[in-house]
Amino acid sequence: MFFERHEGGERAILVHLESMDEQSREDPHEFVELVRSAGAEIVHFLTINRYQPSPRFLVGSGKVEEIRDLVRDHEGDLVIFNHTLTPSQERNLERELQCRVIDRTGLILDIFAQRARTHEGKLQVELAQLQHLSTRLVRGWTHLERQKGGIGLRGPGETQLETDRRLLRNRIKQITKRLEKVRSQREQARRSRRRAEIPVVSLVGYTNAGKSTLFNSMADSEVFAANQLFATLDPTLRRIELAEVGPVILADTVGFIRHLPHGLVEAFRATLEESSQADLLLHVIDAADDERTSHIEQVHLVLGEIGALELPILEVYNKVDLLENFEPQVQRDENGKPLRVWVSAREGRGLDLLAQAVAELVGEDVIQKRILLGHDEARLRAQFYAAGAVIGEHVDTEGRPELEVRLPRSDFNRLVTREGWQPDIFLSQHTLQ
Repeated sequence: MFFERHEGGERAILVHLESMDEQSREDPHEFVELVRSAGAEIVHFLTINRYQPSPRFLVGSGKVEEIRDLVRDHEGDLVIFNHTLTPSQERNLERELQCRVIDRTGLILDIFAQRARTHEGKLQVELAQLQHLSTRLVRGWTHLERQKGGIGLRGPGETQLETDRRLLRNRIKQITKRLEKVRSQREQARRSRRRAEIPVVSLVGYTNAGKSTLFNSMADSEVFAANQLFATLDPTLRRIELAEVGPVILADTVGFIRHLPHGLVEAFRATLEESSQADLLLHVIDAADDERTSHIEQVHLVLGEIGALELPILEVYNKVDLLENFEPQVQRDENGKPLRVWVSAREGRGLDLLAQAVAELVGEDVIQKRILLGHDEARLRAQFYAAGAVIGEHVDTEGRPELEVRLPRSDFNRLVTREGWQPDIFLSQHTLQ
């Protein structure tokens, strides 16, 4: 290990800073949930009003003494700040408090490290951890001498630190190269889906909004889901069938959070591209959360960062079972287009309405025509039937089949192209008035 942690358990003192700046403010309730998700035991929660952060400790020296007393009285093993600490602040605090200190970013990275299951997910988390650690490497070697200056006074610490920095850089390069390969493989898979013209619907949303539960309900899958932050990290894709649309790829992605560390966004870019390349985004929102408006804004910020904000978005307000006297429903705009759907993924209520709304949005470009086939086009007729696209059939006076078909344009184009036709030419020569 590059960084040696202090021995000890996970008895945590939590420090939350109240700030007048709304942009930098963190949610104390979310902070508690993050710490619990990491598996720490909360022994004390300290709130500090600090509007001008101290460059040395973030908090004032008097508060540092108070925190040191709390660590001693509660036999704390670590102190967690609900704020981003600079490397020097983290180092100064550890020196004063004589225990491990981590900030909000380090806490989120720790949770991600626990949750990653696939090889790709572990690589992404390790990359983010190493990038975070690279600015803090110096503090991990307190047992070594460092350069003191002057001839004959240089200790071995400088050489050791330089060695570790080089190893760190090499490891980051290795992981980045592997993730580029994963990115290339994902892009190849996306190209294959585009050639097959299968639409992709991606679930996005704030962490713990119920994305994985909804995914399991829609895809009849068994992705791990729990009432905790970042219950699942690894992307999952499933093929489902939607009435009047046909096959659709449903993708579940990592949840977002307020002030999601930029390093994580970069590390998970290959995964998040599943959302940026989707045909439709399902923005899953916790309908019973008082902070849902703020959470929606945070999701939009991350979507903007990965270039997905311009995609069609259907809002899915989940957990209506926690609301009083509220039934699942679809809300539409003035043109009748679905805007948001209210469902309960846990109870399975409203999922039929959601499937209908998704089918309307994904299957907007649907062809419904009466076409006349020639005697030599029996194979195409069979393919229309196999696709479930035939609404009705008649035979004209010359014994040729007249079919009324309804199917997504992408499926129609694929079928007639297989028979050597250009779709536009086929329609101009086969469509009946």
